[in-house]
Amino acid sequence: MACSSFMNLNASSSQWINQRSIPSCPFSNRRIFLVRAGAYNDELVKTAKTIASPGRGILAIDESNATCGKRLASIGLDNTEANRQAYRQLLLTTPGLGEYISGAILFEETLYQSTTDGKKFVDCLIVQNIVPGIKVDKGLVPLPGSNNESWCQGLDGLASRSAKYYKQGARFAKWRTVVSIPCGPSALALKEAAWGLARYAAISQDNGLVPIIEPEILLDGVHPIKRTLEVAERVWSEVFYYLAENNVMVEGILLKPSMITPGAEHKEKASPDTIANYTITMLRRRVPPAVPGIMFLSGGQSEVEATLNLNAMNQTLNPWHVSFSYARALQNTVLKTWKGQPENIELAQKALLKRAKANSLAQLGKYSADGESDNAKKGMFDKGYTY
Repeated sequence: MACSSFMNLNASSSQWINQRSIPSCPFSNRRIFLVRAGAYNDELVKTAKTIASPGRGILAIDESNATCGKRLASIGLDNTEANRQAYRQLLLTTPGLGEYISGAILFEETLYQSTTDGKKFVDCLIVQNIVPGIKVDKGLVPLPGSNNESWCQGLDGLASRSAKYYKQGARFAKWRTVVSIPCGPSALALKEAAWGLARYAAISQDNGLVPIIEPEILLDGVHPIKRTLEVAERVWSEVFYYLAENNVMVEGILLKPSMITPGAEHKEKASPDTIANYTITMLRRRVPPAVPGIMFLSGGQSEVEATLNLNAMNQTLNPWHVSFSYARALQNTVLKTWKGQPENIELAQKALLKRAKANSLAQLGKYSADGESDNAKKGMFDKGYTY
């Protein structure tokens, strides 16, 4: 006698339903587990699809106060809350930004800040159909027992913090860990990175935030591009294994991978076509097509390099939205144009729109580097760079 199906699940259900055991069939000793829909599942899918919308990508302005201070120091400004607020206000109030930007990753300070005339930064984004996001990790620390590698902290208290961020208006989160090729990477570091990302992702989804999964493979090193591909395949294999172990819904996540490039100190540079070929090969081998969006980090590439590589990846049909989540590759020229002077705000905002539009075109596979400035072509790799 066949086992009867005693439950009809509605895919659009928004009830909290926990994992439970289903009684086994009389003729089977196997135990079947069913994971039911979580409270935020529909919203998570909708948020992820909004961010992964055609011609748009993510503006990452989630630098810690210390890192933001380094940026401000480069144009002669002190690292004060007022100066950080002024710079982020310039970025987040840029007219027309929502045409090219679908999400903005904020630092905790910025999530709770307002403009000088009292409008919440979150509201500045929402009015342009830009989804507010939040950096939730607590940074890198040495990993004992490893080959001089790091692990990312921040799981303690993450659930309660995530609930507060959601209440403040955030709808997606970011957690960045790193993998170093010159350091191995060791099996311990890979497992720690993948497990941490998976636990963070599960906690984020449980609190209504779409998790961005970011195991950054650092550019540091003299290794060839084939070695980067090999490591990236190992990294993403581990990540998706532990995402499954933690019952993370892949339709409600976004990825923030590194592009597959040679080490920054390798003797030969790779062309955009080569980088695109290796990167898309890695994605097709390791990433399920159910993932809505692949939002690449720039990792110290020049503004033009990052855009050219993204454009090359969009010359072929992909099962995912292949786009960008850039920080320095969107902000470098903006910062230098602004110089901390109020009279330069409009010019700086035009510079941001120019870079955002360039990457929007690259997401559509329609970008040309004709007319780009020499400054936009300057690399930004910083050996041993820390946030």
